[in-house]
Amino acid sequence: MSCFLKPISIATFLLIIFCNFSNGQNLNKSISFKPVDLQTDYLESPLGIDNPNPRLRWRIEDNRDGAKQTAYRLIVGTNPEKVDNISGNTPVSGSYDGISWDTGVIKSDNQLIKYTGVNLLPFTKYYWKVIIWDDNMNVSISEISRFETGMMDMSNWNGNWISDGRDIHYKPAPYFRKKFKSEKEIESARVYIAVAGLYELYINGEKIGNQRLDPMYTRFDRRNLYVTHDVTSQLQKGENAIGVILGNGWYNHQSLGVWDFERAPWRNRPAFCLDLRITYTDGTVEIIPTDLSWVKSDSPVIFNSIYTAEHYDANLEKTGWSEPGFDDSNWEGVRLRSAPSTNITAQQLRPIRNVKMLPAVDFKKINDSTYLYDFGQNMSGVTKINISGIKGTKVKIKHGERLDKSGRLDLANINVYYRGDNDSDPFQTDVLILSGEREDEFMAKFNYKGFRYAEVTANNAIELNSKSLTAYFMHSDVPQRGKIETSSELINRLWWATNNAYLSNLMGYPTDCPQREKNGWTGDGHFAIETALYNFDGITIYEKWIADHRDEQQPNGVLPDIIPTGGWGYGTANGLDWTSTIAIIPWEIYRFYGDSKLLYDSYENIKRYVNYVDRTSPDGLTTWGRGDWVPVKSRSNLELTSSVYFYVDTKILANAAKLFGKESDYIYYSTLADKIKKAINDKFLNRETGIYASGTQTELSVPLHWKVVPEEFIPLVASNLAKKVEEADYHLDVGVLGAKALLNALSENGFSNVAYKVAVQDTYPSWGWWIVNGATTLLENWDLEAERDISDNHMMFGEIGAWFFKGLGGIYPDDKQPGFKHIILRPHFEKELGQFRAEFNSLFGTIISDWRWDANYVVYNVVVPPNCSATFYLPENAKIQGTDSKGLDKIALESGSYTFKLSLP
Repeated sequence: MSCFLKPISIATFLLIIFCNFSNGQNLNKSISFKPVDLQTDYLESPLGIDNPNPRLRWRIEDNRDGAKQTAYRLIVGTNPEKVDNISGNTPVSGSYDGISWDTGVIKSDNQLIKYTGVNLLPFTKYYWKVIIWDDNMNVSISEISRFETGMMDMSNWNGNWISDGRDIHYKPAPYFRKKFKSEKEIESARVYIAVAGLYELYINGEKIGNQRLDPMYTRFDRRNLYVTHDVTSQLQKGENAIGVILGNGWYNHQSLGVWDFERAPWRNRPAFCLDLRITYTDGTVEIIPTDLSWVKSDSPVIFNSIYTAEHYDANLEKTGWSEPGFDDSNWEGVRLRSAPSTNITAQQLRPIRNVKMLPAVDFKKINDSTYLYDFGQNMSGVTKINISGIKGTKVKIKHGERLDKSGRLDLANINVYYRGDNDSDPFQTDVLILSGEREDEFMAKFNYKGFRYAEVTANNAIELNSKSLTAYFMHSDVPQRGKIETSSELINRLWWATNNAYLSNLMGYPTDCPQREKNGWTGDGHFAIETALYNFDGITIYEKWIADHRDEQQPNGVLPDIIPTGGWGYGTANGLDWTSTIAIIPWEIYRFYGDSKLLYDSYENIKRYVNYVDRTSPDGLTTWGRGDWVPVKSRSNLELTSSVYFYVDTKILANAAKLFGKESDYIYYSTLADKIKKAINDKFLNRETGIYASGTQTELSVPLHWKVVPEEFIPLVASNLAKKVEEADYHLDVGVLGAKALLNALSENGFSNVAYKVAVQDTYPSWGWWIVNGATTLLENWDLEAERDISDNHMMFGEIGAWFFKGLGGIYPDDKQPGFKHIILRPHFEKELGQFRAEFNSLFGTIISDWRWDANYVVYNVVVPPNCSATFYLPENAKIQGTDSKGLDKIALESGSYTFKLSLP
């Protein structure tokens, strides 16, 4: 079988290329054409959504070449039978009762549609399906998916906010319980729970769900999240009991650190509001709310801190505390509380979970009361211990990234900002007091750490083995989207370590490190955004985090550089190179998902931010920012780099204005962007030499990467950058801003071979230097011997993980057809590498860019998903074997699988 490609070249005629598929595997294929993977707001059958216009999306499964969708019909309703009975372009039989939205047949290839049917009702199950047509008018119908609404409006809450009435300094975590009787047969039951702090929920003795650290951290006095649980199977006819334990989280920060979270304006004793909504088989509804009939008691969690650790006294366990038959006669009444904010909305994002269990790879008994565990990789998470011992024995489980010269755990690289009491609240050290009556099991409920090693010590002799302590890699459980496989073990390990670092720093918001700070540093977030989106499906996390930005923004437009914050971070250095997250992340989400909602929701915030900088920098140049943080040695001009980010934000704002039809804004901000660009080049570009400022790697790469360099100067500036890198023997001399820009600036401007040499260096300073020295995550400092900024699990240098997809795989989204509807393919066939394969699961399906060298030829395999197209840009002077491809510079591809054999000069 052959396919006809329509190359778009400089030539004035079309060249017909015949593509032979590998091994004939695509011959006589059976047709598979169906919409699959239905999602609502990027979640599978979500419960308790509050979005009145949820986004419905699907993927097309179709193994035919040139496969495309030409029309769709969406059906949404409360009656699953009626939804199921609609097919093709036939009308609904009978009335439209039970059908909330029928789009009719829409001629469109869109696969992401915003619901615009009748107003959604709260507490309601909606069923939906999609019918699609291909270009031969074949029709295919999806399976039925569903979503369920939640409160939809704060007025629908019945529960009161309650707490245990203790003050903010009281340490034990509180238990709460409520007994009730259910007299009728239960059809379904949902718990809606909003918490200031953290919680675990139990029904009749069973813990509900496997999520951790819920609800997610927000600016608590401006927005609170509630979570919905299906508890139908846990309830029973007759006696029932609800149990809740509350943790402090970031709401009541009792540990002391330099970030002032103990002074947060919202700080208070944890509190919660709950509605248990039971629907009976007779159609009646009963609500069990939080009120003064609930009771409370102290739990065995005698101290908990999201920042440091958790302490647990097994002697205080109350067996059966969340079961109906438990005797709570000596428990006390609860206190009513005001709601922490007036904005309580559904938590719609991928939850945090214990995603991976890691047994110890090495175990050492140091003495009768001390044991050291090595789990083989750095991670965020918790450990679980199973241990027996003398009653009252205090066991300390200390977590860290490094060992000292004697082989003992060393926290010196990560405890530098801790200001608490290391006796009563030791850093990253759980404390367990043994019961002496049984084997005790303990895993922190309301804390996580950053660690590779754990050291267990006790004040009495204890007996442990290699299996007594287990680690759990805990993070936001986002699906993986990208995969890299190469013939280079260094690249494979570097990609793996980059993903470890990213996941370690994803806890409902992106953090800088999982141990020393746990802060949502804005710069770290946008430096790594492309790595994030090439490798993981994180849109729900970023929609939540940018909402945090909107909560934190001051009326004048200013943002802090850690978000959320208890007040720290509104200082003089929280400038454009960091807080450009407000513009860059919504724009990248638009590029990668083809979804403009986040950009639209943030439009006025971006505008307010740009206007603030414009007012304070009327000449178009600004020094507001932190600069090229943690450089190797060269210092770069702060005014240059900050002004470039001013241009980036303004350009994004102009593009968004055009997208949303805001013509006057588009004209105004396009003009402003041109003014900023001119000011930068007038001051910093030497037009004779092609050097920006003093000519550091960062000063040359940042203007190139962010498209500030005038077109006629790009070759000269790029050549100067390549020479600068060659002078450093293909090593890095950059901080975070240069690390984001350097490889892209080289690859996208004619020096892919130079970028590759930098990317695979394994001597100092380089990414590979970390890997050959045993790193399993990315580090905070290029220098392994540095004395500050030395976390071993940081994401701020993480652009390398995106560059593999771009610089070697050549997979880029097209801003004009975002979401990879049209794919740009600019692979770099590096002969030294030999073999490379990138897979990226876009919303349309899997994109593959796979190449290998075969003697003097490159065999290039491409997969373009259904309903997509691609443009393959050939390397300069490349020839396609078996064709007269002289003068051909690019080839247009429809969906399908292709193999090219290329000769390169």
